[in-house]
Amino acid sequence: MNDLLTPVPPPGTLLPVRGDSGIPVLGHTLRYIRDPLAMWTDRYRRYGPVSWFSSFGRRNVALLGPDATEAGLANRDRAFANGPAWRQLIGPFFDRGLMLLDFDEHLRHRRLMQEAFTRDRLTRYAAALDTAVARRLGEWAPRTGFRAYPALKTLTLDLATAIFMGGAEGATAARMNQVNRAFIDSVQAATALVRVPVPGGRWWRGLRGRRDLEQFLRGYLPARRTGDGDDLFSVLCRVESDGERFSDDDVVNHMIFLLMAAHDTSTITLSTMLQYLGQHPRWQQRCREESLAVGEGVRFADLDRLTSLDLVMKECLRLVAPLPTMVRHTLTDTEVLGHFIPAGTTVAMSPHLNHHLPEYWPEPGRFDPGRFSPERREDKVHRYAWVPFGGGVHKCLGMHFSGVEIKIVLHHLLHRFEWTVDPDYRAPLDYTCLPYPKDGQPIDLRHRRAEG
Repeated sequence: MNDLLTPVPPPGTLLPVRGDSGIPVLGHTLRYIRDPLAMWTDRYRRYGPVSWFSSFGRRNVALLGPDATEAGLANRDRAFANGPAWRQLIGPFFDRGLMLLDFDEHLRHRRLMQEAFTRDRLTRYAAALDTAVARRLGEWAPRTGFRAYPALKTLTLDLATAIFMGGAEGATAARMNQVNRAFIDSVQAATALVRVPVPGGRWWRGLRGRRDLEQFLRGYLPARRTGDGDDLFSVLCRVESDGERFSDDDVVNHMIFLLMAAHDTSTITLSTMLQYLGQHPRWQQRCREESLAVGEGVRFADLDRLTSLDLVMKECLRLVAPLPTMVRHTLTDTEVLGHFIPAGTTVAMSPHLNHHLPEYWPEPGRFDPGRFSPERREDKVHRYAWVPFGGGVHKCLGMHFSGVEIKIVLHHLLHRFEWTVDPDYRAPLDYTCLPYPKDGQPIDLRHRRAEG
């Protein structure tokens, strides 16, 4: 049954928001977990770009399509805040991370953190990544049915630890597995149906994971404070702007969030790229030829030469958005596309939907990296049609680092291996947290045949 979001707007001014509640208590939660693209597409076609829906017993508003997404992310009237919305989902696990800060405090922290992502630092990170990736891929044992996703997740966590922390000296492989499990538990707790710490429950595991991550990082904090390392952890400990520095709590909070974002989002994009390159051998060979022309080792300055790989990365970010839904909270009454949204409302925007709207992307389900070529640039049809990294002042600070990491990993994979994937394979994505393939993303991986 359709009805209106209450309270209604003042008479004769703005349109009310239509929608539906879904099933009792849970609303549309389970439907989202099963298939968020189908859910958002249905709402967009039935109600248009602005509608309300229920989840976890609360009424929320969906801002769907590029125009509505722009209103929420650009936030020109400063009516939308990140923190109150994200805290409902991930607050106990990633609170005080940059994404959960707002306005002046957010800008102050972002200004300090930008010192860790300058071009000079990206150049140094790239050099360290090149060495680390080559060494770790040498440990891979190719085979038929190789589970790419868990292998990539282990790789990206190792890389994040090495590059962002300067390594985890003294940590055993078992300890790093615990850290990886803590990240998984913390992320998955966002969609816990029982949101109290019942022993053994998802929320309880998330809280335990957060404590484990804090303990892990605080053990390294004194050495990073007094050392002269050039890793992100050390930089955050020392960076200063206008006499301001991060406290120990600030450093730990930002590191937990950044380590999660740096390896989880990169992992799903790498996994998606392996799938589609395995299903499209011509694109795989085209990317490989460019990588071979660069040589086995790759520097930051070389990455611009990997033009085909860049197109594939952008297309895979479109096909599977690492963060399929973004949320905000209204601090004041506001309007979006002529619809009234009262203060205190959680709103949801879906890059994943925007990336699959046929109005902007011809045959949106088809793998077609040429969409992003200079001749076509389908992503320029609307500024918010392709938003894998968000937009506005909260646009992902680590987006360039992510691109560097992904390209360096694929560059070395193309040098070392060949792989195939069944053309009919469709990854069974799990959306209980950030998307990941439930079957581990099997590929047929083999060492590359010598040429000549």
